[in-house]
Amino acid sequence: MTASLILPPDGTPLVRFHRLIDTARPPQRADRAAGGTIPTRAARFCDAAVMASSFGYYVFPPLDFSLMWDGDDIFWSHAARPDWRLVELEPYPGLSDAFDRAAPADLAGSAPPFLTRMPEPGVVQIGSGLIAQTASDWSLLVRNVANMPMPGGMVAYEGIVETDRWFGPLFSNFRLTRTHVPVHISTRLPLLQVQPLPRLLYTDDVLDTAENGCSLAEFGSAEWEGYRRTIALPNRDPERALGGYAVAARKRRRCPVVG
Repeated sequence: MTASLILPPDGTPLVRFHRLIDTARPPQRADRAAGGTIPTRAARFCDAAVMASSFGYYVFPPLDFSLMWDGDDIFWSHAARPDWRLVELEPYPGLSDAFDRAAPADLAGSAPPFLTRMPEPGVVQIGSGLIAQTASDWSLLVRNVANMPMPGGMVAYEGIVETDRWFGPLFSNFRLTRTHVPVHISTRLPLLQVQPLPRLLYTDDVLDTAENGCSLAEFGSAEWEGYRRTIALPNRDPERALGGYAVAARKRRRCPVVG
């Protein structure tokens, strides 16, 4: 990996978020402490957890609402419409009119839906009210929020979207996991985490280079030395400071990668 892979060479932002809904909460950089939910010891010493937590951006729902699945149909409600309504192809309140006022005449009626009932049982597509645009050859991994406890009752399907060419609404499909109990979605908590990836990283040419290494009986001097340095020697030192890996990883990140 070279320095040119880290940021686009022409100064283009790596990710640009466009809001379709003016009142929607803007995305924000993901938090090392996962919104304060990571235990203090992990936040201090577990570099793996804090790096995963901070990798990417939080995407929030555009309004507070609730979903409920009865085993067959999915229903939704929100503060302005507290009665339960069947989810089929549901617009965001007021977006269709706002979209038509702003869009060219030939795009009238093309506002994206907010909620869409999917064919699979208990699966609903939720729109974020955003369009995400990445630099050339970069994509977004759309996933559950890393290391943050989410409201019970639903889980996001994960996907990689080539947002350097897909200029459309950012959404995700969610599987409801319990019936006859409302699932409340709040604008105070992120709905998704999106993480930029260079397209090269998930090509077959790269991923097919992985191999199964040697068995334990086939470990050589290099493997045993790596284990000795990483595990055995630190654990034999009763005076060792905690978080040695975290310290070393942070020092390593301070050194720019050039190639």
